[in-house]
Amino acid sequence: MRIKSHWFKSGRERTPQEIADALSFVTWRIGENALKNTRKADFEIEAGPQYFAFLVEFLLFLIQAADRIAYRRLSAEDRFVFTSTLANRVAETYAENRSRLLGGDLSEAKQHFINLLNQRADGYADFDYGENGPSFNFTRYLGYCMEQVMDEQDSGWIIDQMMSIAAPEAVQMLEKTMRDLYEAEPRPARRRAAVTD
Repeated sequence: MRIKSHWFKSGRERTPQEIADALSFVTWRIGENALKNTRKADFEIEAGPQYFAFLVEFLLFLIQAADRIAYRRLSAEDRFVFTSTLANRVAETYAENRSRLLGGDLSEAKQHFINLLNQRADGYADFDYGENGPSFNFTRYLGYCMEQVMDEQDSGWIIDQMMSIAAPEAVQMLEKTMRDLYEAEPRPARRRAAVTD
């Protein structure tokens, strides 16, 4: 999956809100990619409520990971602004997509996402996320949450899928994106090869 994660305007330091706004779009894409790849690995995830339940759990994991990465760089105040902005932007995207496809109230869908985020934050708070990424238990907690989403035939296997494939790929993309977004200097435009007769 290709992700654009560099700024293309003048090299100035970005605010926590700007970083979070840019990251929210990428977070959504990483979550969708994890869902698509999990389905390709022959896990049954039905279109509808189960689809969104999977997506929510994965997005909550990514928000928790992004918060831990931000902890390395930001003051407590800036980290709070960053994480709340990210959570709200992702919740809005989730609510818009869920309401468009399944119906229901937009504000209720967003509130459901935020409530679940707060519940999961308590669970993830018990586990480490260091310089080398999430601890075994941090990722295992994602697998445990996904177990509740999956049907019986897949629930026993989803933890391994999350821990060995989906979470490591997602964390790698998230870490790279955040590194790139914190760079003040924009990436130079790529030169296209000239076409000759």
